[in-house]
Amino acid sequence: MPEVRLVGPNGEQVGIVPIAKALEIARESDLDLVEVAPTARPPVARLMDYGKFKYESAMKAREARKNQAHTVIKEIKLRPKIDPHDYETKKGHVVRFLKAGDKVKVTIMFRGREQSRPELGYRLLQRLADDVEELGFVESRPKQDGRNMIMVIGPHKKKTARGQETEAGTA
Repeated sequence: MPEVRLVGPNGEQVGIVPIAKALEIARESDLDLVEVAPTARPPVARLMDYGKFKYESAMKAREARKNQAHTVIKEIKLRPKIDPHDYETKKGHVVRFLKAGDKVKVTIMFRGREQSRPELGYRLLQRLADDVEELGFVESRPKQDGRNMIMVIGPHKKKTARGQETEAGTA
């Protein structure tokens, strides 16, 4: 006759009982008989309210998702021959994104003969990285990718606006 190791509703060991007896105990206590370790010898079954268990595990999963950090990648596109005012405007966007805790992908687009001068783009990216150094760090160094040069800047963990709000709330 097949048997199971029965665990009570509060985690206490009931012992090894036949399956029919385990089902009868479950019916009497108005609980479900759930197999928790089918590969064990004998298999382990537990008395529990399965609906309540599923609900609580779904709530834990939702809470874990809520506390998860969402990484957003914003993109800024530049040209090698950028006007100083335009550069300041784009730098302002990068600063705003980093303060919000987002990563920034900076792309420099080369056209025509500009492709033969990648050092111009590299210098521009280095200048931008130096200008926003206190807010973020270079996550991936500038890389040439066909007609574009790409660099990713990530925010410093402690310097995000969301982190400052929570500090201000506790102070």
